[in-house]
Amino acid sequence: MPSFDVVSEADMIEVKNAVEQSQKEIATRFDFKSTGASVEQKEAELTVVADSEFQLQQVRDVLTNKLAKRKVDVRFLDEGEIKKIGGDKVKQVIKVKNGIESDDAKKIVRVIKDSKMKVQASIQGDSVRVTGAKRDDLQAAMQLLRKEVPETPLEFNNFRD
Repeated sequence: MPSFDVVSEADMIEVKNAVEQSQKEIATRFDFKSTGASVEQKEAELTVVADSEFQLQQVRDVLTNKLAKRKVDVRFLDEGEIKKIGGDKVKQVIKVKNGIESDDAKKIVRVIKDSKMKVQASIQGDSVRVTGAKRDDLQAAMQLLRKEVPETPLEFNNFRD
């Protein structure tokens, strides 16, 4: 029986490359000279540090531009609150989301069931498996999910015939 998995995973290698490119640009830009502006990555957590909130916004813009150029969807980023640290410095922790949250998974299943298509959806951990009798039905389900769930970056993998 044909099936595919709906997942939401950021390519962490591309995220790492984007962070490294951002660090290079920050080091060479004139408006960041002799400031404490930086971007650091630990696993799926990015830390942005700057001297002021305006500068922090500038560093985040550099980071999001580099991520977009590397085809990493910025909807994966979960920006935390801006915190003041020693003196004038500010810091923000940005988490890179991986996996479909349970609310989003339930929404995906509900969208597929409400469409009356001849496919079934089941939640399996942090992904949703969609099965159907025909390949055309599965492709129609992919189109439907792209249209109906725009707030979550979805990928379709593990397509089996």
